[in-house]
Amino acid sequence: MKASAICVAALAAISVSVETASAQTRFGVDRLYILNCGEGVAGDISRWSPGVNVGQSMDFVDNCYLIKHAQGWILWDTGVTDAVAAMPDGQAPADPRAIHWRRPKTLASQLEQLGVKPSDVKYVAVSHTHPDHIGNVEMFPQAMLLVQKVEYEWPGVSNAPRFRPEHPVTKLEGDKDVFGDGSVTIIATPGHTPGHQSLLVRLPKTGTLVLSGDAVHFKSNWENRGVPSINADKDKTLASMQRIADLLAKENAQLWINHDKAQRDALKMAPDYYD
Repeated sequence: MKASAICVAALAAISVSVETASAQTRFGVDRLYILNCGEGVAGDISRWSPGVNVGQSMDFVDNCYLIKHAQGWILWDTGVTDAVAAMPDGQAPADPRAIHWRRPKTLASQLEQLGVKPSDVKYVAVSHTHPDHIGNVEMFPQAMLLVQKVEYEWPGVSNAPRFRPEHPVTKLEGDKDVFGDGSVTIIATPGHTPGHQSLLVRLPKTGTLVLSGDAVHFKSNWENRGVPSINADKDKTLASMQRIADLLAKENAQLWINHDKAQRDALKMAPDYYD
């Protein structure tokens, strides 16, 4: 009888241990910070919604997301280059319809405020290779870059490479469970660029988030399935939007749209965080 009781107690302890380990695995992410990685004004938003609001300007924001996982820090997107912070009039675009960017805060200063050194960042994952998303990649020369292979090899201006060849990189071909526990998963969402990707993050209290990158630029484009004229592939863009919609339904997730100012203004910015 005594041996039986000990056996039951041992099994119960094992069960609790497994449940605890499972919870820790599922919620390997401890917190997520939203960093201000640029503020801008688009000269003509019909560039992103063809035929709609022609000639109207619109405020844009640019977010980066710093995620603390038990296995290390991951930074999602790096924003407009910090050098823009020193430009009194910001960075004006060559095309007046595009976005005039400013940097009220540098990425470096926000990391410092959080007590995070660039060398602490294990992974830098970028949604795509447009300048407002990769502007500070080389602030993290030792971090493993996570980018789709087709995006990495997509020729830049004058066929120049989009990243320094010496930067450590993992070239992805589809989805990637970054830490192997399902808490941070890169989702292939091509269309805006050939190798665009979005990010699914599971937080213990906030729940599941999908960080859009530029799979969608602002709320009305999402609701109307508007495809920017600058996108690489319209059909792939629409398929990626549908994939995100399916994910949101399956995961009961929130969609955080990177450039949508109204949504961003309703969220907590660093040093506050989501857990």
